[in-house]
Amino acid sequence: MSVRFHLPVLAGISLFGSLVAISSVAETQVPSAGDSATEVRKLIAARFPEIRPEQISASPVAGLYEVRIGSKIAYVSADGRYMVQGEIYDLDSERNLTEGRVEGVRKEVLAGVSESGMVIFAPAKYQDTVTVFTDVDCGYCRKLHRQIADYNARGIRVRYMFFPRSGPGTDSWLKAEQVACAKDRRSALTKSKLGEGLKEKPCKPNPVAEHYNIGREFSLQGTPAIVLESGELIGGYLEPAELAKYLAESKVPKVASQ
Repeated sequence: MSVRFHLPVLAGISLFGSLVAISSVAETQVPSAGDSATEVRKLIAARFPEIRPEQISASPVAGLYEVRIGSKIAYVSADGRYMVQGEIYDLDSERNLTEGRVEGVRKEVLAGVSESGMVIFAPAKYQDTVTVFTDVDCGYCRKLHRQIADYNARGIRVRYMFFPRSGPGTDSWLKAEQVACAKDRRSALTKSKLGEGLKEKPCKPNPVAEHYNIGREFSLQGTPAIVLESGELIGGYLEPAELAKYLAESKVPKVASQ
């Protein structure tokens, strides 16, 4: 009996460079060298009804096509039979090409999220904006927030998105919804992170579920999770001076090794 693997399932497997046969038919239709990219996309999409042709694009490696599932990247052979799970490195430039693409996807996803649902702490003038996925009950999230004035003083605008790690229906989720539904979200977030109870009741609609689902799409492992404007993800706390230094250094063009 043949088994049909679905792409979203395989996308969650962390096997560097593993090659997985995903064809469920006896004979594979192999595109000829003259086939257009459009025809190849249609062939792959036909094998995977979960994805759309526009989610498929050429990869840096001949014979492999990049498939995007949410913010995840996988690679599929032109005939739709094989999948490669892992990252592509350019050894000449010493660049992780896959991570570069994932960063672009994160940037694109966050560009589509309304700031009206975020809790934003910004100085009058700023040079950088970071998006921080936060959990009210997370110790390092609270530490970061206690220093929010210092981040702002260093020209860093902080956009908070809600990511209660314990998930829906938990105390942390309820607290996140209370903050999201408060008239003064900034004050409510500060109070909640200090351990003060809020009187606000959860309201609908609120952005908590949307933010949480985006965090899961980004495969967040914990909080705080800091996403730079470039889409780069920093998984953890950085003190204000350290983050400011990192942001400044990230703007300096990198020269490839000779």
